[in-house]
Amino acid sequence: MKVNIAGIVCLIIALLLVSCDRNSSALKDGYYAAEAAVFDEYGWKEYLTVSVSDGQIILVEYNAYNPSGFIKSWDMDYMRAMNATDGTYPNDYTRHYARLFLENQGTEGIDALSGASHSYPVFLSLAEAVLKNAREGNNRTALVHLEEPH
Repeated sequence: MKVNIAGIVCLIIALLLVSCDRNSSALKDGYYAAEAAVFDEYGWKEYLTVSVSDGQIILVEYNAYNPSGFIKSWDMDYMRAMNATDGTYPNDYTRHYARLFLENQGTEGIDALSGASHSYPVFLSLAEAVLKNAREGNNRTALVHLEEPH
């Protein structure tokens, strides 16, 4: 009888450990944000914000702003110039990455969009910081130090 009780106790402990491990990776409800620690060489600071409800990401915004607060995807001249040379523009690629992040509930399976090669690693770094904060329930904006492209 002692062997069976010990086995049951071990099983209960194992189940509790698995349950705790799952909960530690669960997203906590709230709003979370990450942004570049400094403005880039073009005067933009990229950011990512998410809203989590019932452990699921329900809203994602990815964009950039300049020191005056102007949003990058609103810049029509920039959009026209970038679209002509790269085949995409901020209002396109920011929505693309945000949509996939929401659909996938993370970065798994999100590939770089042609023409937005600089923003892809920035997006991934911001997403990693946002997810870390959402797992911890830390609602302070994460400041992410990004590497300059070479």
